[in-house]
Amino acid sequence: QVQLQAFGGGLVQAGGSLRLSCAASGRTFSTYFMGWFRQAPGKEREFVARISPSGSRPYYADSVKGRFAISRDNAKNTVYLQMNSLKPEDTAVYYCAGDSSYSDSYYYVNEYDYWGQGTVVTVSS
Repeated sequence: QVQLQAFGGGLVQAGGSLRLSCAASGRTFSTYFMGWFRQAPGKEREFVARISPSGSRPYYADSVKGRFAISRDNAKNTVYLQMNSLKPEDTAVYYCAGDSSYSDSYYYVNEYDYWGQGTVVTVSS
């Protein structure tokens, strides 16, 4: 079982950057596909990015491609989301999630087995 805790959110001006971190407990972190999702007020939770256990296969939502970068450090049991060129529409609660198996449907919320508690990102215009 994996427990996840996301942190690093905050208030930033448009055009600025933030780096989110997600710390995982458990010895199996390095075997999990890890993802980031976000949920804006009044909207459904949506896929942002995903990374393979080795870190070699990142996937991104079109809305963040070229601005966000997902990475992981298996020695530290941590996955990161570097967010650059932030826009007001990036404002949301950001969640990290763990998936125990490969999936072509990695953008679906239900594919993920474990979820962190979320961290709030607010981008002011």
